[in-house]
Amino acid sequence: MTNSEPLLPERLARAITMAGPIPLSQFMGAANAHYYATRDPLGARGDFTTAPEISQMFGELIGLWLADLWDRAGRPSARYVELGPGRGTLAADALRAMAKTGLKPPVDFIETSPTLRAAQAERVPGAEWHLGFTGIAEEGPLLIVANEFFDALPIRQLVATEDGWRERLVACQDILFLPIAGDRSFDMIIPPDLRGAAPGSILETSPAGVAVLRGLATRLTAQGGAALIIDYGYEGPAIGDTLQAVRGHAYANPFEEPGEADLTAHVDFATLKEAAEAEGLIVHGPVTQGAFLKTLGIEARTEALAKASPNRAESLAIDRDRLIGEEAMGELFKVLALTAPGWPIPAGFA
Repeated sequence: MTNSEPLLPERLARAITMAGPIPLSQFMGAANAHYYATRDPLGARGDFTTAPEISQMFGELIGLWLADLWDRAGRPSARYVELGPGRGTLAADALRAMAKTGLKPPVDFIETSPTLRAAQAERVPGAEWHLGFTGIAEEGPLLIVANEFFDALPIRQLVATEDGWRERLVACQDILFLPIAGDRSFDMIIPPDLRGAAPGSILETSPAGVAVLRGLATRLTAQGGAALIIDYGYEGPAIGDTLQAVRGHAYANPFEEPGEADLTAHVDFATLKEAAEAEGLIVHGPVTQGAFLKTLGIEARTEALAKASPNRAESLAIDRDRLIGEEAMGELFKVLALTAPGWPIPAGFA
């Protein structure tokens, strides 16, 4: 970026000043596109930490989950596909575990960030990168993983006012951004049981998330395979504002300095389930991350690693508890599995 090119807040302010307030989804999409394209957001020096960065056990258990499903499906010639693979840590751990079972699939990453692509190349040599499912081979089943991917996709917010439901827009004064209610009525798309909500109530939807899910489903129904979606969220529809910004491992104002913080929102798993079923997939779950990892054997894996490295026993137990503890990630994070017709029931979803 040259010194003469305006920064993202200035570009957004200019666009809003010229054309009027923009939907929150447009604001969030522009902010996150800039954010992820310009930095590695993970780790102590970044803004947040994900489960694969907490412990190798997370990726290893997902790898074994995929390998078990692949084995019971007849050991087909499959591909590993990950959406938003971060630094490639999850993939590296999963592929290492899969290799011990005989599964050594080609790797496809759906990633837009040049910075993160470079980190992924170091951890997973030989991977191929794509901007979407276009370009991924259309032969053979796909084993798809999306960990903390859907939460960063743009959301739409509808807000209840004295005059009915309106879309939440983003306006600006100079470089100060603020949410406002639009003029257009959206009463007809509000679920009947939510139409009488008190003024100020907010209903969130994610058309972008549904679009990604449908693209994923199209490939699975045509080629076979399975997808594992892990994210923090709920089963809606429900009233509530879950938009949040994280910067330097602390919460920030989502409307302050767009492009400099990670903007996310809780995932509505009920909507993802409905979209998957409409496309012909078999849906399993969601279950909590804690229950899922316990079923896959995280406690036994912790003990085995501690036995091999006694000096790490305490830190391993702390990491395990962060992943499965009710007050940590265990309850808030949900796990949803999708399988193509004819594929086995996956482990952890009896």
